[in-house]
Amino acid sequence: MFYDIVKRILDVVLTFFLTTLFLPVWIFVPILIKLDSSGPLFADTPKRVGNNGQFFRMYKFRSMIQNAHRILRTDPKFKKLYKKYKKNSYKLAGDPRVTRVGWWLRRFSLDEAPQFINVLKGDMSLVGPRAYYPDELEKQQKAYPQTRKYVKILLSAKPGVTGYWQVAGRSEINFDKRVKMDADYVKKRSILYDLWIILKTPTAMISGKGAL
Repeated sequence: MFYDIVKRILDVVLTFFLTTLFLPVWIFVPILIKLDSSGPLFADTPKRVGNNGQFFRMYKFRSMIQNAHRILRTDPKFKKLYKKYKKNSYKLAGDPRVTRVGWWLRRFSLDEAPQFINVLKGDMSLVGPRAYYPDELEKQQKAYPQTRKYVKILLSAKPGVTGYWQVAGRSEINFDKRVKMDADYVKKRSILYDLWIILKTPTAMISGKGAL
């Protein structure tokens, strides 16, 4: 209970601070996105699975072509790519749907800045497990049946803008290892642990290691 209260206070205070710090991002990134490609400012993706299995809309700057999520799953031209996407734990290196501006946004995680809105709304926390797509979570658990116990644990916490697996390797980590890392975080989370992850995040962003 104490942890939840202090964590929420930190989420709100640090989010206001980071929003001010990232003010140039909020000003220039939307302009670059609109100049680079047609489509909405925010990513037009399905809802994610959050705390206790609740669905919510995650806000992200659009880094791909319009309707990228639907096209990958329904367009016959992307059939082979979709198979590769599922095989690689729902991650793709050299994804052709990523725009020129989107490549830079994703490399340095700037596309995730709008998630501060989710934190203020209470859908997310600054630190927590990854927020998965429903179909991704369902299919990956079928592929890795041993992960079901870890998924149950990670869904007991709010998803995070950043988390342990993000600062440890980001997209280089497969689903089975990723959910175990998220579950381990949930089991031993603390304010000091959260602050440590937050302090490690800028290094992971600047290095771009594991970004897709």
